[in-house]
Amino acid sequence: MRPSKSSRPRTRTRPKHEDAVEGFVIAVDRGRYTCMVDDEPLTAMRARELGRKSVVVGDRVGLVGDVSGSTGSLARIVRIEERSSVLRRTADDDDTTAEGRLERVVVANADQLVIVSALADPPPRTGFIDRCLVAAYDAGIVPLLCLTKADLAGPAEVLGYYAELDLPHVLTEPDGDLSALREVLAGRVSVMVGHSGVGKSTLVNRLVPDADRAVGVVSAVGKGRHTSTSAVALRLPSKEASWIIDTPGVRSFGLALVSAESLLHGFPDLVEGTVDCPPNCEHTETDPECALPAWVTAGHADVRRLESYRRLLASRSGGDGLEGPDRG
Repeated sequence: MRPSKSSRPRTRTRPKHEDAVEGFVIAVDRGRYTCMVDDEPLTAMRARELGRKSVVVGDRVGLVGDVSGSTGSLARIVRIEERSSVLRRTADDDDTTAEGRLERVVVANADQLVIVSALADPPPRTGFIDRCLVAAYDAGIVPLLCLTKADLAGPAEVLGYYAELDLPHVLTEPDGDLSALREVLAGRVSVMVGHSGVGKSTLVNRLVPDADRAVGVVSAVGKGRHTSTSAVALRLPSKEASWIIDTPGVRSFGLALVSAESLLHGFPDLVEGTVDCPPNCEHTETDPECALPAWVTAGHADVRRLESYRRLLASRSGGDGLEGPDRG
């Protein structure tokens, strides 16, 4: 006879899984997680004891069960190690909407955010770059600007726009030498983000020849179509442990849950200019005592940086904050 529910022993003690092996999540697909263990891939599922904790690409996890990696085997993820960094975004910039309140973890444990932007076809979108910079600074991740299609246009205008930030950058062109890019990727876990059509997937395929990421084309109006459909971590062929995490082409990078202070940290050239602002200054155009306009007028920062910052402030509150010449 089966014992009644009332007689079943209950305990909140959970197994410590001291025998769990460490894995690195490289792909997520419909409840199945591909993890690297000792340089070999295996498939795993989340253990019920994790509750609602999400597992994302870049997570370092503890695995038990069948960790052989053989065909048909299935391990269990029983532990998510503490994350050194978390790159987040929301689907919407308005925190009064469900999409704006829903925060999505893009990747975990990244060291570097590689912002891929074409110099032409499609033209660079500084608004999008700014948003990625804010997300990087908020996550404590080092940003790197990767400018593609350098054979079609020069980088002077874009680099001049970020001159005050001393933003590290690399230039690439079709079939050109990638040694400079490989050097800054070596020994790091790098996330690659960019609009569709900027050549991100082409770049990934050149860095990791067996990646086989789908490559799209740019339409006549200068917009690319999405080719990558899911984030995946790829091991770079180098002596050092180096990974790049390719993310799907995105049209927006929601910042609804990034605080105003964190947002300002994305513009370090403006931070010192807020010293003379009154308490609780929102730094918007409607704040007549905001000290930032005078800071810019004095030549301490580019006026376009203030305009971009204020566009982001407006977008966080649901305003039409992304309108501009680059519609970034």
